[in-house]
Amino acid sequence: MLIFLVFRENSYASRIVEVEKNQKVITTGPYAFVRHPMYAGFIPMYLCIPIALGSYFALIFFVPATMVIIFRIFDEESVLLKNLEGYGEYTKKVKYRLVPGVW
Repeated sequence: MLIFLVFRENSYASRIVEVEKNQKVITTGPYAFVRHPMYAGFIPMYLCIPIALGSYFALIFFVPATMVIIFRIFDEESVLLKNLEGYGEYTKKVKYRLVPGVW
């Protein structure tokens, strides 16, 4: 559900890390609580889908998938800080990347 809320709120959401012409920082909806709510939705999904399907072997991939997301967050933030006007101020207002009060 969180991922659908992200797409509803952020028309710039993409699988490619880039800044589009006239792109604005999104600060509403789930972006008011964490800077990367789509990834915050992906992580529990990567944990729950193998359990729901009874494929406990697939849980092995949870940790590497989570690590890829964390590395992508660092890469994405460096691109956004450099290329998206207002993102630096947003990071000061919304301090947490994935989990409010944690990180």
